[in-house]
Amino acid sequence: MTENEQQVAGLLLAAGGGRRLGGRPKALLEHRGRPLVEHAVGVLRAAGCARVHVVLGAAAAAVRERAELGDCVLVENPGWADGMGSSLRAGLGSLAGTGARAALVSLVDQPGIGPAAVRRVLAAYEDENSLASAAYDGVRGHPVLLGAAHWAGITATATGDRGARAYLKQHHDAITLVECGDVAQPYDIDTPEDLAHLE
Repeated sequence: MTENEQQVAGLLLAAGGGRRLGGRPKALLEHRGRPLVEHAVGVLRAAGCARVHVVLGAAAAAVRERAELGDCVLVENPGWADGMGSSLRAGLGSLAGTGARAALVSLVDQPGIGPAAVRRVLAAYEDENSLASAAYDGVRGHPVLLGAAHWAGITATATGDRGARAYLKQHHDAITLVECGDVAQPYDIDTPEDLAHLE
């Protein structure tokens, strides 16, 4: 296990209720015969994240029952309906005291982003001051790597569906952009039309 793999924990945000999908929780959408959350955890693991924390929200009990999440730390976010910001706060909170020096944050509804892109962003980790983000043709996207020195600031500003966006905007000069457009597609599964991306 490399130093990066020990010090960077994977943080998968999988709490969404799929409002625009008619209330189908995204974690349970089927992809390649298994729940999407299982696929997303597999991507983090394949990229080198030995520790993975998964934030659950909508239908958390059903996700626990149906998805095989192995030794992931499952974090329930009772405030998941408030948006991604609350899930990010819950996830970063769950990493406090674990010795993790950075979190590699990915979203459950982006199956077009595979291990190759995640591995590139993971490689940008230097220490707890690191901030890095995948970029697609120069546009910042996921996954993002958030060094522990930034967690308090992110937690203070993560509201609604913005997640870490406000914080990253304030610190854009400090972000290492890692181009991933050649190895990944950053589409989201948000609407019924997007379900065509699932296999």
